[in-house]
Amino acid sequence: MSSWNSPERPRRPLIGITGRRASAGRLDVEPRYRTREFDMHYADFAVRLAETGAVPVQLPYEAVGRDLVDRLDALVVSGGQDVHPATLGIDAPPADPDSDPRRDLHEIALITDAIERGMPLLGVCRGLQILNVALGGTLIPDLATGAIDHRSPGRGVADETHDVRFRAGSTMAGIHGDRTLVNSLHHQAVDRPGSGLTVTGWAPDGVVEAVELGGAPVVAVQWHPEWRKHDPIFSWLVRAAASAHKEELHGTA
Repeated sequence: MSSWNSPERPRRPLIGITGRRASAGRLDVEPRYRTREFDMHYADFAVRLAETGAVPVQLPYEAVGRDLVDRLDALVVSGGQDVHPATLGIDAPPADPDSDPRRDLHEIALITDAIERGMPLLGVCRGLQILNVALGGTLIPDLATGAIDHRSPGRGVADETHDVRFRAGSTMAGIHGDRTLVNSLHHQAVDRPGSGLTVTGWAPDGVVEAVELGGAPVVAVQWHPEWRKHDPIFSWLVRAAASAHKEELHGTA
C-alpha cells in the first residue's frame, strides 16, 4: 500500500480561490471586533471543486508570489465588487463603495504568475474583468439596460436569464457546446480584449460572456458557474489541473 505522500498515490489537484476582504463592522459581531477585517469566500466554489475531485484552497491577499503559485495546480479568480477606478487609471471615486485596489493588485499579481507558469486558470464574472485588465484590456464601466438587464434585479443568483453562444472550435464550445443558458449578475463587461485574449462567447445583445488566452489553459466567463445546478467548466478545470500536475511530475511542463 502506498503512503499518503507516495508518488504512486493519485493526488487530487490543489486549486486556489481568490476572495475579498472587508470590515467586520458589516457583520453582526461584538462591538470590540468591528474595527477588524475579515476575509470572505462564498462556499460554493469550494463545494463545487471538492465535488469534482479537487482540493480547494481559499487565498487571502497575503497568498501571492511564486512560492504560492508553484504549489498550486490551478487558480480560480472569483467574482465580487467592481475593479477600482485607480486600477483602471481613472481619476474618479468608485461607483461601487466595496471596490478595493488591494484585491485588484493581489489578483493581477496572481494572474501574472499563473500565466507565466502555464497554470490552468478560470476567471468568473469580476474574474473575467480583472483578467482582461491584467492583460492590458479595458472595461465598459456600466452597461446600458436594453433587451437584457445583466444585473437581473429581483432574480435569484441561480436563475438563468439569457443564453450565450460560443465560437466554433473554442475551448468554451468544447465544454458547453454551441450555446448554453446562464445566470447574469453584473453591470460591467469587457470592452477591448487584453493582449492574447480571444472573445469566444457572447450574449444575444453582444456583451462579451467568455474569453480564452491563446495557447494556454486559461478561460474566463461572465456568469457564475458556482451557482448553477451543474456547469461542466469545473470538470474542465480539474482535468486541466490534474494534467498539468502530471506533466510537471514527468518533467514535461
